[in-house]
Amino acid sequence: MSEKPRKFKGGVHPNDSKALSKSSPIQDAPLLETYKVIMHQNIGAPPELVVKKGDAVKKGDLLAKAGGFVSVPLHAPTSGTVKAIDKCPGPTGMAVPSIEITADGEDEWGATFEPITDWKNCDPAVLKQRVWDAGIVGMGGAGFPAHVKLSPPEGKVIDTLILNGAECEPYLTADHRIMLEQAEDVVLGAAIIARILGLETAVIGVEENKPDAISQLTEIAGKYNVTVQALPVNYPQGAEKQLIYAITGREVPIGKLPMDVNCVVQNVASAVAIAEAVVKGRPSIDRITTVTGKPVVNPGNWRFRLGTPIEKALELVGGVNTQPAKLLLGGPMMGIAQSSLGVTIMKNTSGILLVAADEVSLYTSEPCIRCGRCVEVCPMSILPATISQAVENKRFDWAEELNVMACIECGSCSYVCPSHRPLNQHFKRGKIEIQAQLRKKK
Repeated sequence: MSEKPRKFKGGVHPNDSKALSKSSPIQDAPLLETYKVIMHQNIGAPPELVVKKGDAVKKGDLLAKAGGFVSVPLHAPTSGTVKAIDKCPGPTGMAVPSIEITADGEDEWGATFEPITDWKNCDPAVLKQRVWDAGIVGMGGAGFPAHVKLSPPEGKVIDTLILNGAECEPYLTADHRIMLEQAEDVVLGAAIIARILGLETAVIGVEENKPDAISQLTEIAGKYNVTVQALPVNYPQGAEKQLIYAITGREVPIGKLPMDVNCVVQNVASAVAIAEAVVKGRPSIDRITTVTGKPVVNPGNWRFRLGTPIEKALELVGGVNTQPAKLLLGGPMMGIAQSSLGVTIMKNTSGILLVAADEVSLYTSEPCIRCGRCVEVCPMSILPATISQAVENKRFDWAEELNVMACIECGSCSYVCPSHRPLNQHFKRGKIEIQAQLRKKK
């Protein structure tokens, strides 16, 4: 690990717009009458229902068990009754299976996990099982089951643990507030993860535009043998492969994973969830989310229970002062546009962003002028313009040869394209088509 972080290739510098919410402390959302908990909140197999309509549940009770190793269980966000097993709008625009719970107003915990206070001397396998049982996923956006990342296959030696506190996505400040207000839990989570992996230390990477978070973490980090690394402000600094390169100098080859260069990366919010699961016996039932944008009356950061509709989240921030042009889950670079206010908060919902009309350009995509700007900013060193043309012509085999699957969908290429080509959307489509063809072959 170098004392001075390295700058990865490419990247862009969009206006971060974090001032809207970065000074707003985390607030706990009040109890709602109804929650619609989306069932499949992780990459991998969906969990399997263990409740039915009419069942009484307590806060933290199991709603669905893991559907395999690459899967996580789901727990009740409050006490009440299972009103329905139905569908609700999902973040991709399709209706998805959900569990509707009518709250009883008591918000009473069920049988939680036994706290593991002596985690330093606990068997790492027991700690890892707790992470799985608590239903924790990567909260940076991907939703990958945390316990899988902590289970390197035989022969893979992990020597470096990195916590991602970069939060490079514009507008979003939830991780920033977590690092300020729950610094002890962030560092404790890092130490517990290190224990699981058999490591003595860990490093937390934070972009330099969060000096208060760097200072807060540094004060605590030493007693857990954790270090804090300030990183240059360069989007997408928080992407796993770019973060690994900046801190260690190691390059993760195309088609490979962080484990292939002896690293594991976890988000700071995931680390807090792990700390709470281990030392407090608490399952993952809520998510700290930034609600922001120029049209929002009172932008801020909120702790929402899973299953909270976007509509209710917007009510809590006072609604809007102007009609927004677009609603995104996530930030402006990697967020997904929404068509329904009925979509509910999930474990990886980092932000709810309302985009003002004067921030949206009304334009028509034009042919590529071969300026090469997308190639210059691509942090994965692929050829965005050429891949885009392959997808447009339905040459998905060609797109695959050009490594479209290596794209991290950061949106840097779309951001700089003078022809306003929907490059990121092309890459998403290309990946879906390639995966569909692969399933057909199998």
